[in-house]
Amino acid sequence: MPPKYKTTREQRKQLADNTYGHVPPQDLECEKSVLGALMIDKNAYVIVYEILKSESFYDPRHQKIYTAIRELSVEGNPVDILTVADRLRKNGHLEEVGGPSYVTELSSRVASSANIEYHAKVVAQMHLLRQLDSFGGEVQARALESTVDVDELMQFAEGRMFELATTGIKREMSHVWEAVEESNKKMMRAYANKGELTGIPTGYSKLDENTNGWQDSDFIVVAGRPAMGKTSFALCLLKNAAVDYNIPTAFFSLEMSRVQLADRLISNVTQIETEKIQYGQLSEEELSRYDKIIPSLMNAPIYIDDTPGLSIMEFMTKARRVVREHGVKLIMIDYLQLMNANGLRFSSRQEEVSLISRSLKGLAKELNIPIIALSQLNRGVEAREGVEGKRPQLSDLRESGAIEQDADMVIFVHRPDYYRIEKDGNGNDLRGLAQIIIAKNRKGATGDVLLTFRAEFTRFENPEDKRLSCIPEANGYTPKTPFDYNNG
Repeated sequence: MPPKYKTTREQRKQLADNTYGHVPPQDLECEKSVLGALMIDKNAYVIVYEILKSESFYDPRHQKIYTAIRELSVEGNPVDILTVADRLRKNGHLEEVGGPSYVTELSSRVASSANIEYHAKVVAQMHLLRQLDSFGGEVQARALESTVDVDELMQFAEGRMFELATTGIKREMSHVWEAVEESNKKMMRAYANKGELTGIPTGYSKLDENTNGWQDSDFIVVAGRPAMGKTSFALCLLKNAAVDYNIPTAFFSLEMSRVQLADRLISNVTQIETEKIQYGQLSEEELSRYDKIIPSLMNAPIYIDDTPGLSIMEFMTKARRVVREHGVKLIMIDYLQLMNANGLRFSSRQEEVSLISRSLKGLAKELNIPIIALSQLNRGVEAREGVEGKRPQLSDLRESGAIEQDADMVIFVHRPDYYRIEKDGNGNDLRGLAQIIIAKNRKGATGDVLLTFRAEFTRFENPEDKRLSCIPEANGYTPKTPFDYNNG
């Protein structure tokens, strides 16, 4: 076994920078072509300024030349051989880069700037590869330290990878016809459905009327105070999509174990109390119902991850994988405030939650599927009095206003009778009912939906069909699938 040793910070940096003797990724010819094109076309800088930074260039000479070009462009001065050489002279770098002759040589290498964007992207990609190369060397160097803390090293590696993953080349602008074409295809699918849902069914008729189902690329926040049943509501949504409509769904639980989730799901679909299932105290009728219905749950396309303390970087990696490997069309997270951004430094928890919220919205757009994240509300609700006082508001979202800003839809789960409020302002009976409050909806209506809450099964139901079995086939009919999710 080789002896353990402790490396100094300087040694770690040297190991990372040298990358163990091999030549770092680079393309000097593309670097020269970019710099030459910038000096013969006054409009070329606007093409590359978002793609390249000075450090994107491998050759130190090219870094200094690009800095001079950038300074001239930002100041509104012309960029050519003479002005670049003069700026390098003022910066004290002209002789370091090879003098006026090298600047002239770069300019004479290219006849036009036609390919500058392609070459700039190659330079940027080489820079990203060098960063990954250096990062790998530093991780290996730290791993050799005798006093290394594995958890800290993992957090460092995860945070650095997240930084690299979120600072890549930005998405290009597209012509409006591409967006119109996508919108047209979506409209034609909706037209072909003859008014049926265009999104993933929620399983609740009134909620579907307001949302048209969960829409692709949407980031949806389901929030509530403890004991309101937001996790139970999420599991009902999960069951409705995966069991009733066979839509592949992933559930990331940061609070409950997968067995606890399974207990709740089984109680939900069989309508047998969780305690009876846990202790095997089922009657003959309940056991028969259990045996008949449980295969529907076991065969449902549900994927569960119960990793505690899940970081946003780890979640994004797992989410991409489960979508790629299992065709998942809907992702749920329970719950947002238990997620972290390990390896990154923040001045406050609010900044960290803001980053997580933005990342979830970005991932929903990237994967083009709805992502539902559960969220806690702050304690302000408890301090308010009266029927309307206990009603949650967008300002009650805990720890970050960015959640409200990033979310396409914000839904509150509210049970007035938990606060001993039995009637609303119009005298309507609220006992045993839950208010599903759509407080924000970028693509549709806001408003309230009343559902029946059956606490013994941790189950939400449409008031009109609360006595029906939750497995449609058990009632003698097969639900109409509103959209071909496997192909759409």
